Amino acid sequence: MGDYISKRLKSFGYALNGLGHMLRTQPNARIHLAATVVAVLAGLYFDIVGFEWLWLALAITLVWALEMVNTAIEHLSDLLSPEHSESVKFAKDIAAGAVLLAAILAIIIAGVVFLPKIAALF
Repeated sequence: MGDYISKRLKSFGYALNGLGHMLRTQPNARIHLAATVVAVLAGLYFDIVGFEWLWLALAITLVWALEMVNTAIEHLSDLLSPEHSESVKFAKDIAAGAVLLAAILAIIIAGVVFLPKIAALF
């Protein structure tokens, strides 16, 4: 049982290492981090309710997850095909498009959650 727990803890370490690598090497990940911090601080400031936190957390998680998959696809593509390949380019573009769609959804959710609260200030 101890070996099982040790392996699971190591797998969390690998995942955190991957997240750290992405934050160090991917400028868009740092933009997502800034947006995440702003969204969470705005949520705290406006004292949003449970379902609003749920939608916000879903949007943030979706963007982060897809950014991580996009980064993994980019790394694997560069390794497997260092020369230019139209198929690799399309794979990278499609993965980036998935992140873009998630980011657009996150902006829409943030607008639905925060715009009424911002408007109420005026």
